Formats: sequence, C-alpha cells, structure tokens
Amino acid sequence: MIFLCRRITALNRLLFTAAKWLVYAIVLMMLWEVLSRYLLNSPTSWAPELATLTFGPYFLLGGPYLLHLGGHVAVDVISEKATGGFAVALKFVGLALAAVTGAILLWFSLPLVWQSFSYGETSYSAFNPVIWPAKAFLPLAALLLLLQALADVGLTVSSRKEGA
Repeated sequence: MIFLCRRITALNRLLFTAAKWLVYAIVLMMLWEVLSRYLLNSPTSWAPELATLTFGPYFLLGGPYLLHLGGHVAVDVISEKATGGFAVALKFVGLALAAVTGAILLWFSLPLVWQSFSYGETSYSAFNPVIWPAKAFLPLAALLLLLQALADVGLTVSSRKEGA
C-alpha cells in the first residue's frame, strides 16, 4: 500500500517537473508572435492560441503534486495552530475535499472530452486546431488529484502508525 502511495506521488512529481517546462514553450511562442507582429509585420494565427492551449496542461499537471506539498492557497488560521489529532483530522478533511473535487471533475469532464474527440472539435479560429487533446488534461489532472489525495491519506496513516 505504501509503495503504491509513493509511486503515485513520484508520478505526480515527475509530471509537475515536466509541466513546469511548458512555461518556456509558452514564452517562446509569445516571443515569436511579438517579433512576427512588430518586426516582420506578419502576425501569426497560431502562436496566441497554441500558447493558450498549452497553458491548461501547464497549470493542471502541477495541481496534484502541489496538493502533496501543501502548496495551494489556504486559509490556515485554525490549521496553523492545530496540533495532534485535531491537526491530523483537519488534514484528512482537506484531503477528503480534494478527493471529492477530483472525483466530481473527473465525472463531469470525461463526457465532455469524449464528445470533443467524437466530433473532432476544433477552435473555429484561423489556426483551427483540434482541441480535444488540450481538454483531455482536465480529466487526467482530476484523476491524478484524486489519486494523490488518497495516497496522502495512506502516507499520513502510515506515518502515524510508525510514530505511535
């Protein structure tokens, strides 16, 4: 069980590490757009839209590992002062809410991605890319968030047993 929890966390760390490099691709696309527009007087039809479509995976793939790190924005007035069993209970409540959020996002986003794939949905712009691959990152990230919440519960329970 602990092995699986650690593998889920390792997978999310790997995806977080890979996703943070996407910001450089976004910057390069926007730099090319600015140079094309103002120096070459020939704006692109693809750079702004592709940068927008790339931004989704950039922030979605970071979420599950940030849950593990405790890196999300939080109102921690109570949890900061909590100790012992109360602190653990608050952590479990937060993880339960994250798991429920992941499950709901997964449940509602999968049909939307399937519909987008089935129809061959495009953005209807001048560039007009197929957009289901970008949409597919939402259910993937939701699944990873759900799994990371469950893994963190397992790791917390395990560390409490070892400490007891």
